[in-house]
Amino acid sequence: MKVYKFGGASVKDSEAVKNVVSILKNDAQDRKVLVFSAMGKTTNHLEKVHLDRIQRRNWQPAFEVVKSFHEEVAHGLGLNGEDLVDFQEEIGNLESLLKQPVSGDENFDYDRVVSFGEILSTLIIAAFFEKEGFNSEWMDIRNVIKTNNQHRSADIDWHRSQRSADVLLSHLEEDPSRIIITQGFIAQSKIGNTTTLGREGSDFSAAILANLTDASEAVIWKDVPGMLNADPKWFSNTIHIPHISYSECIELSYYGASVIHPKTIQPLQEKGIPLYVKSFNDPEAKGTLINETTDYDALVPMYIFKPDQVLLSIRSRNLSFVVEKHLSDIFEMIARTGLNV
Repeated sequence: MKVYKFGGASVKDSEAVKNVVSILKNDAQDRKVLVFSAMGKTTNHLEKVHLDRIQRRNWQPAFEVVKSFHEEVAHGLGLNGEDLVDFQEEIGNLESLLKQPVSGDENFDYDRVVSFGEILSTLIIAAFFEKEGFNSEWMDIRNVIKTNNQHRSADIDWHRSQRSADVLLSHLEEDPSRIIITQGFIAQSKIGNTTTLGREGSDFSAAILANLTDASEAVIWKDVPGMLNADPKWFSNTIHIPHISYSECIELSYYGASVIHPKTIQPLQEKGIPLYVKSFNDPEAKGTLINETTDYDALVPMYIFKPDQVLLSIRSRNLSFVVEKHLSDIFEMIARTGLNV
């Protein structure tokens, strides 16, 4: 079985969704779980809805942007009212939620609102896949990926998630030709609330599912031809990297490389599952293979440009050296506040 992840850019409009269908039609072998992000910039728009709501501003205009955008995509795919019953129900659920008083826990409210991006995206995509004749099924990923009760950057409960994934696997084994369409980024807490895995967490979701199902490979579809040795937004004459190791990729993502979510590699490395980064604009291209082999890591220098960083300098009040005990205290405080260093 394979796990494919498609980001927001790959489903940013109706033509992009049709392109995803073309990729799948030309790659009909093997069972697949397809993980989708919210469409285009939907997460940003839902963050605006959330912010307007908690600050007691009129959230309706931002909500209408989200609603009309998805309706436009659905219309471009030729979907009608009968195809979109579940979608319309979820839009109604979102609007009803927004009319409720805020909870007082901003992160809890954030997860409840912003998670609708992935739900709306996959309901439209699943309806179109069915219309195109795929043997596909929509699945709520919150029934599989379980987390602690932390919001906006939840930690995975691997034991509970594995039990849920075993149910998914038995379901897939009943029909090996079935394609599962599900969401990235979102999960469910121990007490049943919606949680999220951090911005760009859909890559991580795909890696979690690959790990839980012992997938043969995971593929992340991007708008780039694989990993490059630098961000083409900031550097010219970038070089394509055809092969890189798990360890090198972890280091690059930790220091700010934006192609792969920092948490993505570990679940794959644990079970030796290869990860491919491929272009949805050129699906026949080889892309980049990420696995345990380190033979190619030193061949090309890598450059990372990370904007909006803050340098924090710390010294002791009595001008003595900052020693191990001080560092321990400092990092404990940083960890409590949830800051990334």
